[in-house]
Amino acid sequence: MFERAKTYARITKLWGIARRYFVNNFYDGMLTVLGILLGFFVLILKGDQSSIDSHIVILTGVGSSISMLISGMSGSYLSERAEQKKIKEELNRAMVINDSYEEEVIEDSIDVKEIEKAMLIKIKHNVNSKAKSRLRKKKKKIKTLQEKAENYASIIVSIINGGSPFLGGLVALIPFFLVSTADLSIFIISFFIILFCIILLGVFLGMISKESIIKNIFQMTVAFFITLLISIFLLS
Repeated sequence: MFERAKTYARITKLWGIARRYFVNNFYDGMLTVLGILLGFFVLILKGDQSSIDSHIVILTGVGSSISMLISGMSGSYLSERAEQKKIKEELNRAMVINDSYEEEVIEDSIDVKEIEKAMLIKIKHNVNSKAKSRLRKKKKKIKTLQEKAENYASIIVSIINGGSPFLGGLVALIPFFLVSTADLSIFIISFFIILFCIILLGVFLGMISKESIIKNIFQMTVAFFITLLISIFLLS
C-alpha cells in the first residue's frame, strides 16, 4: 500500500502541490484567527474590559477554524475533481477516443458467425447487443493507473487544504487553552507564536525555492504586521 501511494504521488507530483496548499492555508488560518484575536485585543486596549474569558476566545477561534476545515476540504475536493474531469475529456478528444470508436472495438472483438459455428446454433443479434453492453459496462468500471492516482491526489490535497488552516488557527490559540482568563500578556504571547510560525514558514519556503531565506521571511511577515496595524487603527 505504501509503494502504491508513492507511485500515485510520483505520477501526480502530489508533494509539490501538497506543500503549496499546506503553507498557504496554514498561513491563512493563522492570519484569520489573528484578526479575531485583534478584535478582543482592542477591547482590552480601549479599557472596556481588563481581560477576556479564554473560553470565549477559544470558541470563536475554533469555530472559525472548523469552518475553514470544512470549506477547505469540500471546496478543494470538488474543484480538483472538476479539473481532473476536464483534463480527461481534453485528453480523450486529443486521442480521438469516443463512443463510436469504442463500439467499433467491441464489434470487432465479438464475431457472431464464429460463435454460431462453434456452438452449432443460431444466436440472435440482440444477444450480441447485450454482450456488447456488458463488455462496455465492464470496460467503464476499469480505472487506469492515472485515474487512480488522480483520485488519490484529490483526497490527500483536500485533507491538506482543509486541515492546514484548521491547524494554523489552533496554533494561534495555544496560550488561551492554558488560562481561564486572558489579559494583554496572553494575547501578546499568541501574537509572538503566530509571528514565530510565520518565520518558520518563510525559512521553509526559502529552503525549497533555494532563494534568500531572509527575503522569504520578510515577505511572509509583511502581511502579519499590516494586519496588526490596520486592525488596531480601524478598531480602536
